[in-house]
Amino acid sequence: MSWNFFEALGMAADAFSAVATQPVKDSEARARKRGKQKDKYFTEKVSARFILASVILFVVAFKDPVPAENYVQTLIVTSLIGFAISGVFFFILNLMELYYFKNVFKLLLFSCSVIVFFIALVMCVYFQSGVFI
Repeated sequence: MSWNFFEALGMAADAFSAVATQPVKDSEARARKRGKQKDKYFTEKVSARFILASVILFVVAFKDPVPAENYVQTLIVTSLIGFAISGVFFFILNLMELYYFKNVFKLLLFSCSVIVFFIALVMCVYFQSGVFI
């Protein structure tokens, strides 16, 4: 009697697929759906946290007087750097397929809050480090 390893493996796979495809109860299906479903206001909560963090960073960055030399140029450069970093962040989110919104309001709210956060972060690092001044 010849015994084939691949036939036995195929029968085991068939048995496993038969067990795995049994109908799921409604309560189990609802529990899985609730577990996978995002919070209703997830985007708004994340955006609010970015805005709160950016306000704190702006306060830290501007608590001391900013040097008067090239003040406008410094603000423009830090804003452009923050905007570029947020663009890279959005690109990474897009590659991970996490940059999807159901309406324009959520898209604008999230995008603006992230842009403001990165601008505040760059300004905080720029003014508080003392390396660039």
